[in-house]
Amino acid sequence: MKTRVLVVDDHAHAREAICDIISMDEKFEIIGVVTNGREAIEFTEQWMPDLILMDIQMPDMDGLETTQRIKLRFPYVKIVMITVSDDMFHLLEALKRGAQGYLLKNLAPSTWIEYLRSIVSEEAPLSRELAFQILKDVSLTTKKETVETLTPREREILSNVASGLTNREIGGKLNISEHTVKNHLKNILHKLQVQNRVQLTRYALEQGIVTNQE
Repeated sequence: MKTRVLVVDDHAHAREAICDIISMDEKFEIIGVVTNGREAIEFTEQWMPDLILMDIQMPDMDGLETTQRIKLRFPYVKIVMITVSDDMFHLLEALKRGAQGYLLKNLAPSTWIEYLRSIVSEEAPLSRELAFQILKDVSLTTKKETVETLTPREREILSNVASGLTNREIGGKLNISEHTVKNHLKNILHKLQVQNRVQLTRYALEQGIVTNQE
């Protein structure tokens, strides 16, 4: 199965160059290209990419803030920061915000592909667990009730799971792929700290997200 990639950069020539590199490897599939952080958040909520290539320097909402917001809501999405310099401050901040790593824009395409493959296979030097721990340690947001952390799409999927629909049936009903449904479910399980569909159904009933009459 291909790794579904979202490219986020406010410069057209940079977006084109990144897409050209990613297209060199059939393991990756570009499913979206956006120009700013807000678009990246909206796209991620709707389409759940596996990997996001995020430019650090962007107007309005920079890549660091965008990364933190996405990782808080979608912990399993992998994010690699794209930058023109290896400034230590940006590198540390990227890791603190939850990124799995970073790439310099002037590196050889073969280096990009090799590194991204290691990120996807979770063999990169920085582990996902470490990134999550850093993000948890530096987050200044207060912990909300778990149900409040679910996005509208996640609530919709949770309701359908509790109603007994399969992933394929949910995908057909919501007009999204089965793979996207699975990614959403991973995030829901992580956020609610439950392990399976039975526990999800119980949670949905307890919270009034779905009723026995549905």
